[in-house]
Amino acid sequence: MTQEPIPYPLAPAPTIYHPSPDYTRLRETCPVAPIALPDGGKAYLATRHADVRRVFTDQRFSRAAAAGPDRPTRELGSLAEDSLIGMDPPRHTTMRRAVSHAFTVRRVEALRPTVAALVDRMIDDLVAAGPPADLIPHLSAPLPIYVISKLFGIAEQDQDRVREWSDALVGDWDADPAAPQAALDAFGEMIVARRREPGDDLMSALIKAWDEHDDLTERELVSVTAGIFVGGHETTTNQLNLFLLVLARHPEQLAGLRGDDPVAVARAVEELSRFIQLGDNGVLLPRVTTEEVELGGVCLPAGTPVLPAIASANRDASVFAGADTLDLTRADNPHLAFGAGPHHCLGAALARMELQEALGALLRRLPGLRLAVPEEELRFKPGLVVRSLEALPVTWDRVER
Repeated sequence: MTQEPIPYPLAPAPTIYHPSPDYTRLRETCPVAPIALPDGGKAYLATRHADVRRVFTDQRFSRAAAAGPDRPTRELGSLAEDSLIGMDPPRHTTMRRAVSHAFTVRRVEALRPTVAALVDRMIDDLVAAGPPADLIPHLSAPLPIYVISKLFGIAEQDQDRVREWSDALVGDWDADPAAPQAALDAFGEMIVARRREPGDDLMSALIKAWDEHDDLTERELVSVTAGIFVGGHETTTNQLNLFLLVLARHPEQLAGLRGDDPVAVARAVEELSRFIQLGDNGVLLPRVTTEEVELGGVCLPAGTPVLPAIASANRDASVFAGADTLDLTRADNPHLAFGAGPHHCLGAALARMELQEALGALLRRLPGLRLAVPEEELRFKPGLVVRSLEALPVTWDRVER
């Protein structure tokens, strides 16, 4: 018997710390479920870890087909059409290879001492401002913007302006298309200037790689550049903020986490990445099948939109023992927070390093770190595809060097 499509989005989650309760039921009874989209379109929702990973890694599930004007959902507006996240191999492979050298583990580890020193200076400023003090303007926002700007060769005095462009690009394209389009135009002007005066930086490398291919457009170059920049700081900022919210709800685990133990901090970063809910629906970048594919026992014809529910995959009890429980000591943690396959997050190593350094230093230098206001007083910015706090006031018991 054919199952009737389920209305999507699913039932809302009871808190920001857990995905929709419908995901648990679907993983058990209908792991690849037909859904009815708000605009009347039809798609399938993959909810189990194995199936979500398959959607990410099997090239018959196309990002390019899902990122164009007829895409099944409106995630990331038109930025998705021409950026790396909207390309398929071999085009995607060529362009990713041109920039991936900047994000290798070796190059990221070479940056670690610089990032550690920067975090220490930012914590000094945080201490000078409080307690209490807002973590966002003192650490979680400027840290990733500084690092990605350094890679892009963007001068420190221009970083606030570029961050405003990035904020506009993760806003609601349908409600206010003028603001994100203006941001893309501004990135385009920066590229024109950098082409005239190239340097030893990621933006110059992108431009050089682009100009060597006759079939690549300037619009695509702007979208790829902006997309990498946005991905290089927006997610990391909000991950760190949400990490601290989750830890505030688990004081017993926070008390046992030592900032001077890099192995423990690295494990905590992986578990917190698995556990947090960056967005409301928990879906990461839809795909469209390019030919008939079997997924989770369901035959999907060519042209079928598929939504991989990463939030559900990361709570799959067949993969994670105590999947709905935070366990900072979890050693075996094949979470999909950074995706998988060709579109695995380009800056995953960079994000992990920044999160490790920031979390470790906060725990080490500010014993008793905690929220300075009741959680219910915190507010999220409206209209963004990721959960972004307006402010995160924190306090602490004492300061260590």
